[in-house]
Amino acid sequence: MRQQNDFASLHSGASAITPPAFAERIARWTEGTNQAATAIPGLILHRWEAPTEPTSYMLAPNVCLIGQGVKRIMLGEDVYVYDPQSFLLSSVDLPVVAQILEASQDKPYPGLTLELDLNALSELMVDTTLPATLFQQACRGMAVSRLSSPLVAAVQRLLELLDAPQHIPILAPLIQREIDYWLLMSDQGPRLRQMISAGSRGHQIARAIGWLKDNFNKPFQISDLANRIGMSSSAFHQHFRALTAMTPLQFQKKLRLNEARRLMLMENLEASNAAFQVGYESPSQFSREYNRLFGAPPLRDIKNLRQISA
Repeated sequence: MRQQNDFASLHSGASAITPPAFAERIARWTEGTNQAATAIPGLILHRWEAPTEPTSYMLAPNVCLIGQGVKRIMLGEDVYVYDPQSFLLSSVDLPVVAQILEASQDKPYPGLTLELDLNALSELMVDTTLPATLFQQACRGMAVSRLSSPLVAAVQRLLELLDAPQHIPILAPLIQREIDYWLLMSDQGPRLRQMISAGSRGHQIARAIGWLKDNFNKPFQISDLANRIGMSSSAFHQHFRALTAMTPLQFQKKLRLNEARRLMLMENLEASNAAFQVGYESPSQFSREYNRLFGAPPLRDIKNLRQISA
């Protein structure tokens, strides 16, 4: 696997660290649970008191911060590690494997994910006259960067709003717009602008990802999907892999397996029924590929997940 960030070599501009109040506030809102949705749309809080096993899921466009500990995200063969001095940015829906590396009862892992509104980012880009970034090649849809003081301060004010829910409808959109602004002004700004600029390679691939998400249980031809977004088959394959670190077929497979896992865990479907619903015709192939991704056959994996939840 390729390590995609080196904390010693991240940009040397003014950096910050999440303050103790950040972790304390998350701890208060996640008491008795590992994950809590909030009254602020798109803001989810997390708390873990022990390292976790690798977990596979779809990561939407998000900015992710933590108050303590270390987290690792794997995208294809790429590895991203971040801590309280850095943030992880995902600019497109991506199937990832995540693992919390450092957490304990004395020093729990508190974190948050804030979903990005790409339409709001696009409007902000126009309002601030930031130039579009039209790369000849799509760049990776995920990155880790050092935190800046303005970004930390804006996120902290968003968390503080949880104590004053009557102000959330008015103030939360304003603070989220400020967070968007600091992200666009960061060294990850060009990555975001690539995704929201019509005509860019990243924007084209994002459209293909959207189609795959909506049709993951259907067979498809690379040439048909490439034609749908206005690219040649070879260019589509090249740019898709550049952005997602995997081929379109590998991407579809992870979508299918993640959804099958959800169906078995949340809707109590049998493995064969879940396999059929997500597009597999061969139960044995489904079981092999499921085992390869999640590290256990379907029945054993779901049993383990339920024991952990209990």
